Amino acid sequence: MNDNTKRFSDRVEDYIKYRPNYPEKIVKILEEKINLDKDKTIADIGSGTGISSKLFLKNDYKVTGVEPNKEMREAAQQLLSGFAKFKSVNGTAEKTNLQDESIDVIFCGQAFHWFDKEKNKIEFNRILKKNGNIVLVWNSRSDKSAFQNEHEKILFDNIEEYKSVNHRNIKDEEISDFFFPKKMHKICLDNKQFLDLEGLKGRLLSSSYCPKSGKKHDQLMRRIEDIYQKYQVNNVIEFEYETQIFWC
Repeated sequence: MNDNTKRFSDRVEDYIKYRPNYPEKIVKILEEKINLDKDKTIADIGSGTGISSKLFLKNDYKVTGVEPNKEMREAAQQLLSGFAKFKSVNGTAEKTNLQDESIDVIFCGQAFHWFDKEKNKIEFNRILKKNGNIVLVWNSRSDKSAFQNEHEKILFDNIEEYKSVNHRNIKDEEISDFFFPKKMHKICLDNKQFLDLEGLKGRLLSSSYCPKSGKKHDQLMRRIEDIYQKYQVNNVIEFEYETQIFWC
């Protein structure tokens, strides 16, 4: 079995530069829906380079980032060094190295689809305080434009691994089963990036399934250049997402 904790070791720079942020509105939604407040401690599991942690730190929340990948963890420590309420821990979703019943809110971003769901549910139950909450959030590429649909087809046709690792493979029913016996709640928000050609290529290269060199890489980049030229307006592509927010 591949060690998924090492998948992004050589993609940290692209990840930092080209991955989309999450909508700021998420914090307000959680304050309303789960009574999130400044006294509560958030554990960002699979925190990566700190994209999701920063969302809460900017709003003066306490965040513990749990990340097994050394390169990504060190990048987050550097990028978030200005936030006194950030703590970084070397751990996995299945073994966080956090204390029993020490966390008010478990937050998971894109990393959730790499987790061993049975093992990490046991771990989440261990570290979560009574009446705590689990929140799952990710940016799912939109299928509402011709560009997005053509981009998706290029990935599907040219990257074999994409068919199995795409987080779109996680259905709402699976999330509901994971939350059981608690009830699943869901809200979706629009989100977008504005990318030039370098950004469009970099966004793809930040994904672990994208070849970084060789014939397949070159062929893929030519296809990306083609659709960029076809759909760009003033040298910019509007890359749309649906940010999906699940909680229990």
